[in-house]
Amino acid sequence: MTGSFEVAVAADTDALEALAPSWWRLWRCCPEATPFTSPAWLLPWWHAFAPGPLRVVAVRRAGQLAALAPLYLEDGAFGRRLLPLGIGLSDGFDLLVDPDLPEAGPALAEAVGRLPGWDSLHLEELPEGAAALSLRWPAGFADEVTGQSARPVLDLPPGESAVPAPQRRKLRMARHRAARRGGRVEPVPPDATDSFLCDLVRLHGARWSARGEAGVLADPRVRAFHAEALPRLVEAGLARLWRAVIADQVAGCFYGLQHGEVAYAYLGGFDPGFAFESPGTMLIGEAIEAAARDGATQFDFLRGQEAYKYGWGATDRLNRLRVVRRLDGAGG
Repeated sequence: MTGSFEVAVAADTDALEALAPSWWRLWRCCPEATPFTSPAWLLPWWHAFAPGPLRVVAVRRAGQLAALAPLYLEDGAFGRRLLPLGIGLSDGFDLLVDPDLPEAGPALAEAVGRLPGWDSLHLEELPEGAAALSLRWPAGFADEVTGQSARPVLDLPPGESAVPAPQRRKLRMARHRAARRGGRVEPVPPDATDSFLCDLVRLHGARWSARGEAGVLADPRVRAFHAEALPRLVEAGLARLWRAVIADQVAGCFYGLQHGEVAYAYLGGFDPGFAFESPGTMLIGEAIEAAARDGATQFDFLRGQEAYKYGWGATDRLNRLRVVRRLDGAGG
C-alpha cells in the first residue's frame, strides 16, 4: 500500500518543526481537524514535555503531505506504547488524512505498523467523526474501540438566541450586578497574552485553592506550554480570550478556542471574592454569544461532567479510545 507514497518518520525536534508548513496545509484541509491537532498546539506541547522518543509518521505523495500520525513512544510499566502528542492536556486527538487522498489513510496505518519497538498504539480521546476511528489496520494487528470521556456540547441553533432560555435570566442578573460596580467583559488584545496568562494562573489557582487542590496550572511545564502556545494560537486565529473586569480588577478569565463551526471552552478562572457578580457566568455567556456571531454551531465544553455545563443546556457526546495491538510476529 505504501508503494505509491513516500513515508518518513520525524524522530527529533528539528524534524518535527520542519514539518510545520506542510502540517498546517494538511490540517486546514481536514474537515474534522481541531485546534488540538494543529502545530500551534502540539509543537509547544512537545517543547514543554517531550516524554519519550518521537515517532511522528508523515505520508506524502509527490512531495505533498497526505497523512500524519503525531505520536511518541513510551516504554514503561504499561509496556511499549505509541501515544499521541498532546496527551493529558488535549481534549481531542486524531490522525490527519487528506480527504482528497483517502488512500493515504491505509498507507498511514501500514507505515505506523512498520515502526519498530512498540506493542500497542493508544489513540486517545477521539471525537465522533475522527479519521482515526475509520482507519483500517493491516493483517497482523487487533484493535478495540471503547467509550472514553463524556464531552458536554451545546448546540447553537441558527437564527435563535445563542444562550438557552433557562440561562438568560442568570446571565442578565450577573451582568446587571457587575454593571453596578463598573463591570464588563472584554476581549484580550493579541499583544496581551502574557498578562492574560498571568491573570489566568492567579485566578485558576484561587478557584482550585478554595477546593483544597492545586489545579493544572500549578505545574510549571503546563505554564510553559501555554506561554508558548497562546501567541501561536492567536496568530493562527484559533484563540478566543476574554476577561471580566469588576471594580477595576480582573475578576475572571476565559481561555477558549474556535475552528470552523465549533467553539471550545478550554480553561477558566475567577476570583471567589466576586462570586456575587458571577464573572464565570458573564464570561461563558459572552463566549457563547461571540461564538454564534462567528458562525459556530456548537459550543463544546470539553471533557468533564461538571454540573454548570448542563445548566447551559449542554448534552453529552462521547470521546472514544482505540487501542491497536500488535499480534505475535507482526512487524517490529
